[in-house]
Amino acid sequence: MPRAARIKPISYFKANAAEVVRGLAEGNEPMIITQNGEATAVIQSIVSYEQTQETLALLKILALGEQQIKQGKTVPLAKAMRRFRDRAKRTRTAE
Repeated sequence: MPRAARIKPISYFKANAAEVVRGLAEGNEPMIITQNGEATAVIQSIVSYEQTQETLALLKILALGEQQIKQGKTVPLAKAMRRFRDRAKRTRTAE
């Protein structure tokens, strides 16, 4: 659907809220709500919202990883694997 079709004034949203919500549930495209001709809000389905949140979380993890690399907070793979195996071994023996 063209982006312009997903931009509606708040008066449309007020008059057609149930229809808009049904439409959001059927598709993953968010709707932009305008007030006095300016975009003021975005409404989206819960599925779309959760996907957005998951994407943001992954991007934050990547950014944190890049920051840690720049700060030199890394260890060689072999050392990390030894630590992992040691911890796994301790966990198994503790059970």
